[in-house]
Amino acid sequence: MKPLKITIDVVAQKAGVSKTTVSRILNGNYAHTSEKTRNRVLQVMKELDYRPNALAKGLKSLRTDVIGILLSNLKNPFWATVLEGVEDACRASGYNLMICNSDEDPELEFQAIRQLQMRQVDGVVMNPTMRNPNLYRKLVEDAYPLVVMNRRVDDLGAQSVVVDNVKGASLAVEHLLRCGKRRPAVCYYANPGVTTWQDRVEGYRLAMKSHGYGEHDLRVVEAEQSPNAVKHAVLELMKKHPDTDAVFSTNNMMTLEVIEALKELGLRIPADVAVLGYDDTVWAKHMDPPLTTVRQPGYEMGKIAANLLIQSIRDGGHPAADPVVLQPELVIRRSCGWQSS
Repeated sequence: MKPLKITIDVVAQKAGVSKTTVSRILNGNYAHTSEKTRNRVLQVMKELDYRPNALAKGLKSLRTDVIGILLSNLKNPFWATVLEGVEDACRASGYNLMICNSDEDPELEFQAIRQLQMRQVDGVVMNPTMRNPNLYRKLVEDAYPLVVMNRRVDDLGAQSVVVDNVKGASLAVEHLLRCGKRRPAVCYYANPGVTTWQDRVEGYRLAMKSHGYGEHDLRVVEAEQSPNAVKHAVLELMKKHPDTDAVFSTNNMMTLEVIEALKELGLRIPADVAVLGYDDTVWAKHMDPPLTTVRQPGYEMGKIAANLLIQSIRDGGHPAADPVVLQPELVIRRSCGWQSS
């Protein structure tokens, strides 16, 4: 039996709406549709794996000179630096940019990818939520131009640009130990699929063990990615281990709550507890005391990722090249008690 051809009429019939309603949603015109209707239509499209006919005929003949970027958390100021690199690369190559945010929600990520494809962008740079493995594989299988950045998706076969986060964490721990700290803890967000945070915790473990610490000496603090969760986790850490003399925060947004918790306990930074953050955001040097951080080359990450994508689009291929691995840098200020000689 010949398989059913999935058309806009099929989508409309299954969703119980008119063809015009489906067309409006495809074009991003939501003015005349309720959120309930829009979500129902998008769900049907997902179930049927529907795409507009023009896109299905091949992206190669439908160049729009627009690429998409899909980020996981636009609240994080690190991404402003990355976006600057992406925009500069696009501008230099005559491309425009569409920006989407998944907010770490896999369903929003799925919908964003579908919307970008429906709008016929030539390809996508993405920082994945890590919760849609089938979606990522499908993009690669369909030879859809894709570059993954920041988070590593193992065995995907797509181009990627990442930072050596194990090294970044090792730089952080080595600095804390050089500053005379003997009982440092590490704090990270609870999301088992995110390789950046996993690698930073692994770098902490390796650096500590290289200095003779055992597994029982490690202080690994996990916190949910929700308001005040980090603060409460640090308060519990200090209650359970009051001799903790340093906290390595693996995310810049997390660092603010770490500092808030320590100040609430009346602890001085760095005299009582040192703090070392990740991502050298613009406000780090304006903290009191100025914050020592691990700087990621965000601008370079964005620029390289965009250039790789544009080159892939122009070559009409989907090369599975080795990942581009960028190097982090320790930026020493005063939050760890370092005294320069």
